[in-house]
Amino acid sequence: MPQTPSAGTLVVGAGQAGVQLVGSLRRLGDANPITLVGAELHPPYQRPPLSKEFLSGSAGAESLAFRTPAWYAEQRIDLLTGERIVELALPDGRRPGLARTTGGRALHFTRLALTTGARPRRLDVVGAGLDGVHYLRDLDDAVRLRERMTDASRVVVVGGGFIGLEAAAAARAQDKDVTVVEAADRLVARAVAPVVSEFLRQAHERRGTRVLLSAGVVEFGGSGRVETVRLTDGRELPADLVLVGVGVVPRTELAERIGLECDGDIGGGIVVDAAARTSVASVVAAGDCTVLPHPMTGAGRVRLESVPSAVAQAGTAAATLLGRTTDTRTVPWFWSNQGDLRLQIAGLSTGYDRYEVRGEPDSESFAVLYYRDDELIAVDAVNAPTDYLVVRKALTMGRTLPADKAADPGIPLKTLLAG
Repeated sequence: MPQTPSAGTLVVGAGQAGVQLVGSLRRLGDANPITLVGAELHPPYQRPPLSKEFLSGSAGAESLAFRTPAWYAEQRIDLLTGERIVELALPDGRRPGLARTTGGRALHFTRLALTTGARPRRLDVVGAGLDGVHYLRDLDDAVRLRERMTDASRVVVVGGGFIGLEAAAAARAQDKDVTVVEAADRLVARAVAPVVSEFLRQAHERRGTRVLLSAGVVEFGGSGRVETVRLTDGRELPADLVLVGVGVVPRTELAERIGLECDGDIGGGIVVDAAARTSVASVVAAGDCTVLPHPMTGAGRVRLESVPSAVAQAGTAAATLLGRTTDTRTVPWFWSNQGDLRLQIAGLSTGYDRYEVRGEPDSESFAVLYYRDDELIAVDAVNAPTDYLVVRKALTMGRTLPADKAADPGIPLKTLLAG
């Protein structure tokens, strides 16, 4: 029987949030035992490059690791990979909590953090199990997809979100015939304004990718291996490789098992407060598995799927476990590299009532500033890093930039911030 570590902090989920959380505990001076459990066999690694540099072949698996193996030993963090938690009981005041893993380990703990992440949303259509139909969430997915990409000639990407567009750009850079199929009437509709959606459509088509909007998938055809993708309007697209990127589903199974509140209204997720506390105050959660108060206003609930947000929330969760308070107001930010297009986002544009376009989208260098009640709330910047940084700074400071002046590319944004 494997040895049982001393009771301490148990962190379930070894992605970005999990690694950040255990590192933050040590940086904050926590000397208690820490156990980090990950279901994948691989040591913790960065996910964003999987659909970008790794898929395009410009980065190898060895470059993805967060930390060296020696780091975990130096920080006295017990890292368990390739194991899932199958039983979980919380501390009850008389005895520590207990978790059991698929490997037969019994892990005792006094503090619990859930950083369980999310899994790809599956497309439930005929032929979904055919060879050649792929999803992209973890390193094993990316390795298989990159290997298959080498021999593929006709690639269909189902889903015009960030992952889909990044993968489409990587495939097109390898001179594949690429078609993006999006069920909505525009690309990335949940995250950007119509002007940005239309720019992305045109930019990808200029690079040779075919984009089909308002097009649902009803069947993957083929004998053992995918050969066609049939759409709701009856069209059939030839394909020898399909990538499905239609969103993710938070992993809340463990949370539900121990009675934590989860939100089903906005796609699911473990409900946490601004301090990353769940409905059981002694348990924290962070990352893609959570829904949280708006990080800038504190109003309502949002689900954020971004590495910077996971990092910020994990740091807050670590402080909460140690009984410390932190400033929880943060400005969410995100980036998407789609070939030579770099989209940078700061703030949350949900609920905007006005936006201003700064620059010309046709030049492939412009920014869109979002406003609500004349207050600046977000920016999307395409190949415009200076404007992006100024707006992000303004949001961090709680400042606005006059919309009429911000729309004039002849006026440097930094002068408006200084004014």
